[in-house]
Amino acid sequence: MDVLFIIDRLELKYFEFNNLVTNFWIIRELLRSNINVFIATIDHLSIVCGEAIAHCYKVYENDEDIFYDKNLKSVKIENFRLVIFRPDPPVDVDYINATYIFDFVDREKTLLLNDPYSIRNFNEKLHALKFLNLMPQNIVTSSKNDIIDFLNMHEEIVLKPLNGCFGSGVMTLKKGDKNTAVIINTMTNNQKKLIMVQEYLPKAKFGDKRVLFLGDEVLDVCVQKLPSNDDFKFNEHCDSNIVKAELSLEEKEKFIPVAKELNNLGLPMVGLDVIDGKIIEINVTSPCYFIKEINGYFGCNLEKKITDFIVSRVCSKISA
Repeated sequence: MDVLFIIDRLELKYFEFNNLVTNFWIIRELLRSNINVFIATIDHLSIVCGEAIAHCYKVYENDEDIFYDKNLKSVKIENFRLVIFRPDPPVDVDYINATYIFDFVDREKTLLLNDPYSIRNFNEKLHALKFLNLMPQNIVTSSKNDIIDFLNMHEEIVLKPLNGCFGSGVMTLKKGDKNTAVIINTMTNNQKKLIMVQEYLPKAKFGDKRVLFLGDEVLDVCVQKLPSNDDFKFNEHCDSNIVKAELSLEEKEKFIPVAKELNNLGLPMVGLDVIDGKIIEINVTSPCYFIKEINGYFGCNLEKKITDFIVSRVCSKISA
């Protein structure tokens, strides 16, 4: 079986010796299962005579690390049994255009995880509103008056761009702040750009929990992402900022319907960001499974569970 990973440009630059990245662990485990793995970035995708093409590199393992052959190969995407689509946000025009490439791939021949069509139709901030009862109070708006009214109601709020990642551009705002107008105008580009505004949850000072899905399953293992020393949120992937967390039975039962609905939408590999039992964001583009940290904290091989899930989905498609 040949598998194509669509990875981020920055990940390609630092491909080797990068075991903080989820793809490192999944790719290595697939290689150990005698599966051929290739990688490409979104700028290496094209359409030729109506056929979707990937200009890709073949990956190999050496001394427990992964490397790639620097010679590009041009391969029809339908020749891959599986494509794992995991470029990082921001979901900008280039990202959206890359998802269109896969509209020219026959899904009867090739399984896509997560499906680029589904990713394109699911905004990680905005579409969390599908599960409104599980979220902190929020609005989506570009109106300064709306935001000020919401601020007056909650006294402290969080403002988020809709298409960022890793906390980029996310800000807090307290009632009475002298920079209120400037912050709102900057975030909304002078009331021309929609943003997500959420009530600030006091337990955010303890960080947010990453809850992980595989298909309909909510995984028992999870981590807590701690705020960085100079920020109110997690924005640095390092050992000191990621600690072991527990998922309560109540939390697990609450999130199972979320997993099932997302799986039905073509989004089986998802990570929730959760504070005080409330979903603040749903990560569908390239959710980090924190495999290095979870393996260390729980004494497991999470990459094996993930690759078994991926292979089972391929086998089910073949059988069907």
